Amino acid sequence: MDTIKFENKGHIKMIAHRGLSGLERENTNAAFVAAGVRSYYGIETDVHITKDGKIIVVHDNNLTRVANLDMVVEESTFDELRAVRMTDIDGTPRADLCLPSLEEYLHICKKYDKQAVLELKNPMPEEKVWEIAAIAEKLGWFDRVTFISFASENLVALRQKYPNASAQLLRGKVTEETIRFVIDNRLDADFDGYAVNKEVVKRLHDEGLKVNCWTLDTLALAERAKAAGVDFITTNILE
Repeated sequence: MDTIKFENKGHIKMIAHRGLSGLERENTNAAFVAAGVRSYYGIETDVHITKDGKIIVVHDNNLTRVANLDMVVEESTFDELRAVRMTDIDGTPRADLCLPSLEEYLHICKKYDKQAVLELKNPMPEEKVWEIAAIAEKLGWFDRVTFISFASENLVALRQKYPNASAQLLRGKVTEETIRFVIDNRLDADFDGYAVNKEVVKRLHDEGLKVNCWTLDTLALAERAKAAGVDFITTNILE
């Protein structure tokens, strides 16, 4: 199995969703490297705050789906979570598949010169948002990080201390309230690809804002998004 080539992408920049999760277990270093050695513009991932205040890379609130283990991420310590091993996407045990640290993810993005598209999963204290940004600064990759979140308060907190940070508000639906929020707060938009249309994209472009859309895994959907004028497509398998 390999990626599906989106040959006619034009100006669109492709983002590998949770790493190249169509080929490797999502949100693992293996998935990040698989995206890194291919033509993707960016690599997307997700971070949570652990019970002991550290930062870990994982999407779900619980490890049941990815590790068959009933373990709540934010009620577990970093070391407890790091000790968990996941299987490959075909179910084969793999001792190398653990939950990455934020630093590991950013190092891979930097090594392969990829935009880091970093989702702040749940509402966080503003100090933690700033801590995450500071880690990217320390590693010399802050200017190549795009912060995304469904929790608008995370992005508002980010902008308090980092007013020029690249940031996108995630939403499954496009509403007038959402459009007004991103315009008023100078945030780019990151919408469910099924909710995006040419009128919405033009309105945001006219405001100087960009539009990302997720998670599109067929050429037909990618062509539809391209026709709407989006700037980015987030995908599990299209390249």
